[in-house]
Amino acid sequence: MKMIGKKLVSMIITLLVISFLVFLAFAVIPGDPALHKLGTEATPEKLQVLREQMGLNKSLLIRYFNFLAGAIKGDFGTSYSYNMPVRSMIGEKLPVTLTLSVMSLIIMVAVSVLLGIYTSRHQGNWVDRFIYIVNQVIMSIPPFFGGILLTLLFGFLLHWFTPGGYVSYKISVPRFLGYLIFPSIAVALPKTAMAVKLLRSSLMEEMKKDYVRTAYSRGNRTKGVYYHHVLKNALIPVITFWGMAFTDMMVGSIIVEQVFGIPGLGRILLSSISNRDYPVVVAVILYLTLFIVVTNFIVDVIYRIVDPRISGQ
Repeated sequence: MKMIGKKLVSMIITLLVISFLVFLAFAVIPGDPALHKLGTEATPEKLQVLREQMGLNKSLLIRYFNFLAGAIKGDFGTSYSYNMPVRSMIGEKLPVTLTLSVMSLIIMVAVSVLLGIYTSRHQGNWVDRFIYIVNQVIMSIPPFFGGILLTLLFGFLLHWFTPGGYVSYKISVPRFLGYLIFPSIAVALPKTAMAVKLLRSSLMEEMKKDYVRTAYSRGNRTKGVYYHHVLKNALIPVITFWGMAFTDMMVGSIIVEQVFGIPGLGRILLSSISNRDYPVVVAVILYLTLFIVVTNFIVDVIYRIVDPRISGQ
């Protein structure tokens, strides 16, 4: 309980600091949202009226505390560009980006466990060496470039999917999930390669420890020792990596969305930055920050469950 309390306090402080830094950054960055909204129709009188309506005539601290008071209640204000509640905008796009991130995590975990176990048990053969070389290449490919390659190969050449043929989850969930398969592969590939290498090394390290030799000397079967003892201990550092990778995948999903034309958080974030739509930008960043700190918290809890040695810390 003490650990949970410390983590919750840390989460709250992190959210406060990030939200204030974002507000401060937008106060320093050149550009007037009111002027951007009025465009060629801007006059000093219209600018003054609009700035008062948007609350831009108030000081930074007052605007920040007003935003904070609303955010606590789930109200992030109104978008400058779309004239609609920010909460509604994010609520419509968040499931898309979150689904893409979760699918990427599932792919990473499944593939890394299968290949990590295989390469550790067949180390040195030609398949192990081939996977090692492929891993080294894939680790150097950023998600957006991987998305471009997948689009060219499976979209334009093999016609396995239609580039830009996105289907909303509101229309058809199966078709929505089907279109996200290749984007999720693009997001998952680099982290999967790293996870395979980490799990292989962790498994090989565990196999050298005394408890493994003791288990074999007692007549235990190889598979029983491997899967019931070695794999469990080897997964401890890998679980931490999975958690860290999942937070990176959320950011990677936002980038890959642009390659595949997916209307998720990435689209409204980029358009809001260019339109000086600060309420939307701050809200999206806060959602991402909340996602990251909550994920890290869950990973810490799982880590302590899997490894009882640190449960009392």
